[in-house]
Amino acid sequence: MAASTTSRDPNSDGSVSAIFDSMQYGPNPEMPQTAQAWFDKHGGNLGHFINNQWVKPEGRKVYTTRAPCTGEILATTIQGEDEDVELAVKSARKAFESWSTLPCHARARHLYSVARHVQKHQRLISVVESLDNGKPIRETRDADIPLVVRHFYHHAGWAELMDTEMREWKSIGVIGGIVPWNFPLMLLTWKVCPALAMGNTVVLKPATYTRLSALLLAQICAEAGLPPGVFNVVTGNGAFGSKMAGHPGIDKVAFTGSTEVGQILRRNLAGTGKKLSLELGGKSPFVVFDSADIDATIEGVVDAIWFNQGQVCSAGSRLLVQESVISTVIDKLRDRISHLRLGHSLDKSVDMGAIVDPSQRKSVDEFVEDARKEGAQVYQNWDCVPQQGCYYPPTIITNVQTSSRVVMEEIFGPVVVVLPFRTAKEAVALGNNSNYGLAASVWTENIGLALEVALSLKAGSVWINGHNMFDAAAGFGGYRQSGYGRDGGKEGLYEYVMPSWMDKPKPEAIEMDYKTFGAHVPSMPIDTESEVSLVNTSGPKLPSIDRTYKLYYGGAQKRPDGNYSRPVVGANDQVVALVSDANRKDVRNAVEAAHKAAPGWGKRAAHNRAQIVYYMAENLEQRRSEVAEGLHKLTGNDMKDCLKEVDLSIQRLFYWGAYADKYGGTVQETQLYGATIKIHEPVGVVAIVCPDESPLLAFVSLFAPAVIRGNVVVIIPIIVPSERYPLPATAFYQVFETSDLPGGVVNILTGDREHLTKYLAEHHDVQSMWYFGSSAGSKFVEWSSATNLKMTWVDYGVARDWTNRDQGQGEEFLYHAVQVKNIWIPMGDIFAN
Repeated sequence: MAASTTSRDPNSDGSVSAIFDSMQYGPNPEMPQTAQAWFDKHGGNLGHFINNQWVKPEGRKVYTTRAPCTGEILATTIQGEDEDVELAVKSARKAFESWSTLPCHARARHLYSVARHVQKHQRLISVVESLDNGKPIRETRDADIPLVVRHFYHHAGWAELMDTEMREWKSIGVIGGIVPWNFPLMLLTWKVCPALAMGNTVVLKPATYTRLSALLLAQICAEAGLPPGVFNVVTGNGAFGSKMAGHPGIDKVAFTGSTEVGQILRRNLAGTGKKLSLELGGKSPFVVFDSADIDATIEGVVDAIWFNQGQVCSAGSRLLVQESVISTVIDKLRDRISHLRLGHSLDKSVDMGAIVDPSQRKSVDEFVEDARKEGAQVYQNWDCVPQQGCYYPPTIITNVQTSSRVVMEEIFGPVVVVLPFRTAKEAVALGNNSNYGLAASVWTENIGLALEVALSLKAGSVWINGHNMFDAAAGFGGYRQSGYGRDGGKEGLYEYVMPSWMDKPKPEAIEMDYKTFGAHVPSMPIDTESEVSLVNTSGPKLPSIDRTYKLYYGGAQKRPDGNYSRPVVGANDQVVALVSDANRKDVRNAVEAAHKAAPGWGKRAAHNRAQIVYYMAENLEQRRSEVAEGLHKLTGNDMKDCLKEVDLSIQRLFYWGAYADKYGGTVQETQLYGATIKIHEPVGVVAIVCPDESPLLAFVSLFAPAVIRGNVVVIIPIIVPSERYPLPATAFYQVFETSDLPGGVVNILTGDREHLTKYLAEHHDVQSMWYFGSSAGSKFVEWSSATNLKMTWVDYGVARDWTNRDQGQGEEFLYHAVQVKNIWIPMGDIFAN
């Protein structure tokens, strides 16, 4: 809980009796001498830390780190260049050869040793972090560094258990980590710990403003016996980080930072085969109902928005308050900030420290002044702001519109905006009215209401009657433009592994014109002879009635918007059918149909979804010979192999039907006194582009896991079947209709693969894209996904064996079909103390 008194009265005589009379805090400084001695030991000039050694190349420019609270110089660090990245990656690659092959128990011992050594130097690290970042020492001492220790211990356990808990996965290689300045060491640890536990090595670039604690940790890791090259730290500016991320020796990039930089990284890495996880910005709702404990809620607001001076991606910066109590909440909040204390980061009695840099302070002030110009009411406590240092007062903004810039954009400072709501539905609508989806909190004594709202808010972490609670056992990460991937928990391990059967993708560099990709001229009649089927009648044999293959969306067959068709050529080089040639308007219609179907499908019981998938298997088996014959005509494969593909498709439907009610989530074993519930939620609308290999089996293998998902979730796919062999997918129209599948749950578009890929990848209301086609298409999907930061799963033009159980089903598919939400539910009525 934050301190609740103002600074000492300058007119006080300082006597004990006067202090007891006023009950005001005096200065309570932490000793900085040990940190200063560490700086001095290096002559105030720190190099890179590579291969367990300090590296100071000659001729490098330097960056001067200053304490935000006073502006005094702490140390200088190197501005890295290309040769430094090369050295670090080379060291990490060499270390990976041995580190990845160590027994799991050996890696666990190394991580355990690091945890112990961090504890031994915990006070020093806390002071360096506080000086470097400007945050109060009590936050680094009591929150940040203990969580660093917790992550090393927790992931030592995962290192030990990798052979059993992650047996279908293997390490990726060299991880490039890029972390921001708001939690320099804590967020670094969130990347490094799972990466090392899973057998990877790391090259890390800390933020420009805050480099010191990362270098200190690297030295401590060496002291703890971590082998050379396993963890390397290089320093430089933002452009240097981009160079590191793009280095061909980096296999995966783990980034935490702004949404804008995340989008740049996504585009720069498109088509390279590098795995990418992004933990980006947020504009988290803090929802207060009239059934909340208002006094506890006020303290919650203090922790939500003024913790770390509001420089927190999950800060509760949108305060949504029920109308009946909004006046009370605002009055109490204004009174509360009049008692907050700002001061030197090493003063153990202050509530807030300094903003990290003058440029960031200027940005915060511009947001506030824009709100003032729009007519908003701004309340600030300037009385608590010290005269020297980079400080900004705690700020409350009211009388704002839902479209105001301060409501929609991340301020990243000690500023909260207040909006009213009347009903719970309106609160959920306001909470979800954002491009972000990182975190949220719900404040009410009604647990049923709290859980329903928590499930309805689109955010990766939702706290009930609390905010900004973190633990190594629960993943943290966002939805929408807050990024994808998780830091922490078992869900965080998947960001640092790849399927055991898979070779590391190494696509060739492709020069692409993104504007012309997918350009398509609709088909016209071709000179190839058409296959004519004859049917027996009571008289002479007659040609069979022509069948028109339409599109399928919204539960019905639809003519294509452009009224074009494209021929399907069979194994005998004859046209066996014409299918619809879809365009961008058909994509629009299919996406709208998917969104319309989503709410009803999601409310169905998981058992019901399983039954529908089982019905699909049942109805497909009824048409086994017919479908196999169709495959034979299309592909020319042996009839025995075609029957096997149908049988495998039926088996795969059963496999995914079995998972419909068995992958809902679990209870996380965090340090919270209460329950932390992990829920596997749907990603949203998933666009799936199917390969030509095993056209029926691949189609089933991809749409089924997306549809069944988990316990309380569903994903609505839009399927683009195989371009060469679309007919097996069109045969499913009747299978879906006879299996009680609601309209809009599965929508099928036929046509030119790349043309449809273009409009699906660029669609802002598609949340995920699975693409199995060319390397150029894979690159385009990843590049285009940056706009709304949709999740992607691409094959870089490398085919997989869909008949193989390891490659055609399993946990990899579930990983891509879900996004994890953690709901934190505290307890305390009986055994609170």
